[in-house]
Amino acid sequence: MIPTPSSSTNDAFRPPELKSVFTGEHAWCGEKMMLSRDLEGALPLAGFFSSPAFTAALDRYAQAHGGSDRRAIASMWSLYYFAGLTIPFIVARRADYVLPVDLASMTIALAEDGLPRAFGLETEGDWSEADAADGADGYVVPLVHRHLAAVVAAMKSAAGLAPKLAWNNAAVYIDYAINATAPAGGSDDWAARPLFEQPVLADGTANPFRGCLRHEPVGDETVCRRKVCCLRYLLPGIPSCGALCALPAQRGEAPPKGH
Repeated sequence: MIPTPSSSTNDAFRPPELKSVFTGEHAWCGEKMMLSRDLEGALPLAGFFSSPAFTAALDRYAQAHGGSDRRAIASMWSLYYFAGLTIPFIVARRADYVLPVDLASMTIALAEDGLPRAFGLETEGDWSEADAADGADGYVVPLVHRHLAAVVAAMKSAAGLAPKLAWNNAAVYIDYAINATAPAGGSDDWAARPLFEQPVLADGTANPFRGCLRHEPVGDETVCRRKVCCLRYLLPGIPSCGALCALPAQRGEAPPKGH
């Protein structure tokens, strides 16, 4: 008779609890991505953007923070959405852990002002060793095809948010996550560069992030800049994103070195 493995042996091959994947400076990701059963106020993402719930969320944000330009309101809302979704996904992927981010199986919880507060997953995901040949553009393939493409299309339909703007909003946070988790000693200071320069993703499909961000020399420094402005300047009380902005008139002054 073949002995049955002990529970401790089986546990060794199970994915860890989500919060244990997020440590150090990215421990906060555990508050943004959790199992749906643990997410208070969870709403199914399937159909969310075509429902009154999405419109109401934008209305609540506008009422709480001001602003009448619907495109700018939707853009700001999407920044919170993409940050909470993409950063935890990339951080987990760097740890050889794939989160199940299929839109139809996820949930979302909203803050009192209507902004995305956290996401819920159906399961904790699974181990998957990274393929170094794929690079940054390989990491984002599941995000693009299982989630982002549908959300970008839905935001255009429901809120009039231009797809090129939505992709650029997502790109900023994916860029941050890839760079922040890149192994030390790489040959390129911009670890995410391939994602924004290659015409196709690792699976051969068109790359929606191509050209979204670029690095430009400014004096003795190199700055990262968006291709499309996020429209935050149309909302009251929202500070400029400085050198990152696509619009020269909206770029803030760089602080003196050493400050």
